[in-house]
Amino acid sequence: MSLLPVFEHDDPALAPRFDRSTTFAREVEDAVHAIIDDVRTRGDAAVTDYTQRFDHRAPGPAGYEVTPAAWAMRAQVTDDVRAALEHAAERIRWFHTHQRQDDIAVERDGIRLALRTEPLRRVGLYVPGGTARYPSSVLMTAIPAKVAGVPEVIMVTPGASAETLVAAQIAGVDRVFEIGGAQAVAALAYGTATVPRVDKIVGPGNQWVAAAKRIVFGQVDIDSVAGPSEVLIIADASANPAWVAADLLAQAEHDVEARAILVTTARGLPAAVERELEAQLIDLPRAAIARTALQRWGAAILVRDLDQAVAVANRYAPEHLELDVEEPRALVPRLHTSGAIFVGKWAAEAAGDYVAGANHVLPTGGAARYASPLGVYDFVRRTSVVEYDEAAAGADAAVIATLAAVEGLDAHGRSATIRTRGGKS
Repeated sequence: MSLLPVFEHDDPALAPRFDRSTTFAREVEDAVHAIIDDVRTRGDAAVTDYTQRFDHRAPGPAGYEVTPAAWAMRAQVTDDVRAALEHAAERIRWFHTHQRQDDIAVERDGIRLALRTEPLRRVGLYVPGGTARYPSSVLMTAIPAKVAGVPEVIMVTPGASAETLVAAQIAGVDRVFEIGGAQAVAALAYGTATVPRVDKIVGPGNQWVAAAKRIVFGQVDIDSVAGPSEVLIIADASANPAWVAADLLAQAEHDVEARAILVTTARGLPAAVERELEAQLIDLPRAAIARTALQRWGAAILVRDLDQAVAVANRYAPEHLELDVEEPRALVPRLHTSGAIFVGKWAAEAAGDYVAGANHVLPTGGAARYASPLGVYDFVRRTSVVEYDEAAAGADAAVIATLAAVEGLDAHGRSATIRTRGGKS
């Protein structure tokens, strides 16, 4: 079986690979609803029951919170790892500092309008744990929140690795709770006696976590309902097959549902990439996962020219888009539906995952058509401020009354005109 099935760009058989729904099985949705309702009703007792059942972890003297003393004791990593995390954090902080937005204030005709921006008061980060270690996700979620000025950042994880705890220290996380799954999302959304209620929940997780975030949206804000990770590589004859294969595998090793797509004008490139994939899989620790993902969801799509390649990319709306062509910058203005664009052969998608400085929390499942990377702007709220002087109120009263009458809302009109009659009805 081919590792990277080859298709013409208009082949109807491509449709399943382009359909990346983030809906969940009915039994998952029902189970998550039940967990959330239970946590909302019973609080910490329910969180404890589910954590013991799913993660086999009993609460300690401080419940499930990692105390400052335990945090410091467990956050022990090699100097190389700490230096790498600090290097990545500095880059992320530097880039996200440029995303801060000033307040707006304007005046016209006796009316003063302002848009005030202020940070959310408390944010929750979900960080996968157990056998998974994602300290980079801690940096990518906590640092923008702190740059935005969020006073309190709460991290939940089903198992905090030493690397994750170090990343939390570096990023400025305030409190850590070793709970995971839908019960952790519910605890953050509704609050318990020990877990504080937050304004927003961000961060990746499995389908139970993603379903829980979707359900509690409205009670709190969320970043997105994330699906499997994706990369689409546009390559021409100048592309190095070994580099293309390495980048496809870097995506495919995430999990068996990951999407890795090659779009190329060079008809001989897919075969060369296929050979490289086989060679590189030999010593890849997660080879079985990567192989399954490629066979199930991967594709090499043949196009006539770069115009067709751009059209395919805009239709697919990938989380990550790599441009491995001779003139990559020329394509950038024409690409409108990508979470992140990696320009040129030297810009590996893995650099974006870790140290480039741009955020790696990106829209998946085609959501890049309308959604954006996580950023400082996701951790603030805006308030409109409206001020009238007496003359402006009088000048606008009749217009307000006219529009209110059209909508059948006479009290609206009266509330404007009463001010022009000396406060009498």
